[in-house]
Amino acid sequence: MNFTEAQLLNSIAMLTFPLMRISAMFVSMPVLSVRALSPQIRVILSGVISFLVMPLLPPLPQIDMMSYAGMMIGVQQVAIGLTTGFILQMIFAAVVFAGQGVAYGMGLGFASMVDPQNGQQVPVVAQIYMITTTLLFLSLDGHLLLIKLLVDSFTSLPIGQIFDLNDVWTIIMWGGRIFSDGLLLSMPIVVSLLLVNVIFGVASKSAPQLQIFSVGFPITLMLGILLIWTTLPDVLALMPGILNDGYELIKHLLRLT
Repeated sequence: MNFTEAQLLNSIAMLTFPLMRISAMFVSMPVLSVRALSPQIRVILSGVISFLVMPLLPPLPQIDMMSYAGMMIGVQQVAIGLTTGFILQMIFAAVVFAGQGVAYGMGLGFASMVDPQNGQQVPVVAQIYMITTTLLFLSLDGHLLLIKLLVDSFTSLPIGQIFDLNDVWTIIMWGGRIFSDGLLLSMPIVVSLLLVNVIFGVASKSAPQLQIFSVGFPITLMLGILLIWTTLPDVLALMPGILNDGYELIKHLLRLT
């Protein structure tokens, strides 16, 4: 069996361009982008999925991969993959933001540990929220749904096309959800702890001889732990709706109906 040079280059392009889009998503998406996961595993998963996607691809533009146009198409594939995973990464950042607000409000801001998602020091309370959210994300097969959306995007957003300017502004505006969703998740605990601190402030003014730090810190700490235990089911009940908003944005960007 003989193959021409054009056929070989076309087959390489049909594997390389999907590999760029899929591997870029694995670099930025939650759970699979953690540093504890070996890069070799991400490369193998990307290669297997790309190999399976090859027969489903629409005809590629007749462009040399090593030309300027071919390199720009490769950059576009990387941008699509990174953006797709980064949208869900922002939802997990909102969870960390909520946990930090709770931790600083209850006086546990100094108790921190390394976040496996990004390798940075975050409060332990934020890690509690992150672990529970990750388990919920996996139980809902969120990672599989994200992979499915990206695979379907090769038909709705073929290789050679990219987001327009309006979509870029939509992604930028979505970044505000980190703060709004984080405040939504942490507001009940933060407000409760703020009222407790106001009460201790009034008590310290009326009784200056009271050791407010030795009395207030244990009470604030215990109340914060109780509030976390009480409100955690409500926080987890809100997460599917927030994740659904993220998936709807991804569908809009990838032009999936």
